[in-house]
Amino acid sequence: MGFMQALRARWNAADTLVCVGLDPEPAKFPARFDGDPDAVFAFCRDIADATAEFACAFKPQIAHFAALGAEDALQRLVAHLHAAHPAVPVILDAKRGDIGSTAQRYAVEAFGRYRADAVTVNPYLGRDSVQPFLDHADRGVVILCRTSNPGACDLQDLDVGGRPLYQHVAEAIARDWNTHGNCALVVGATWPAQLAEVRAIVGDMPLLVPGVGAQGGDAEAVVRNAKSADGTGLLVSSSRAILYASAGDDYADAAAHAARSLRDTLNAAR
Repeated sequence: MGFMQALRARWNAADTLVCVGLDPEPAKFPARFDGDPDAVFAFCRDIADATAEFACAFKPQIAHFAALGAEDALQRLVAHLHAAHPAVPVILDAKRGDIGSTAQRYAVEAFGRYRADAVTVNPYLGRDSVQPFLDHADRGVVILCRTSNPGACDLQDLDVGGRPLYQHVAEAIARDWNTHGNCALVVGATWPAQLAEVRAIVGDMPLLVPGVGAQGGDAEAVVRNAKSADGTGLLVSSSRAILYASAGDDYADAAAHAARSLRDTLNAAR
């Protein structure tokens, strides 16, 4: 089963739009992990196991592992997710974007080395920089469009022929790049009006929506503005608010509670 089929099956079977971000920061781990050489893997595994029933996808962030020299932990974590929670697809949040043979190697990294079901990529080098990912028809390619950070407007809002650049990006991907039906877009929860604009451009294409929780995005506004015609179409990503819901020994239960609460808020809004 390809990424898009797995995602749609998960939306329906689990009745959830929550994407659980896995961004390990050991300084925020509970004290029980102090001195544990395998703390990064163990903490992320525990969070994933506790939140899986509320997740439509998991999204490990590669920089949070690589900065710690914990790429092996990331490989083992993805393998654990596939084995323990095979119905929940895994998105490698890498935001890759490069030319020619380098892009091909990044695709091997994401889909070969880490065995991710999907990967985030940056489109601003043009289609050829994304094509090696697009060629994996059974894998998802989640492309930056209107990001959640405050500086997104510096370039993404530039006027191009009377429309902001991010709208041109959304249109090009929906019209020309999505030949295998494996594309999704990243649009931040901090920009609800832009979410609605992108949804109108791309139809039912999935949207990965970061920025709910610690970045201040409104979960209900996300659903109102960006759900697809059938009430799905969204992966609403939350990382810190779930991962670090508690610094005590109840960290896993607290993460599950936070994920459940977000699921319920999103479902009530749709």
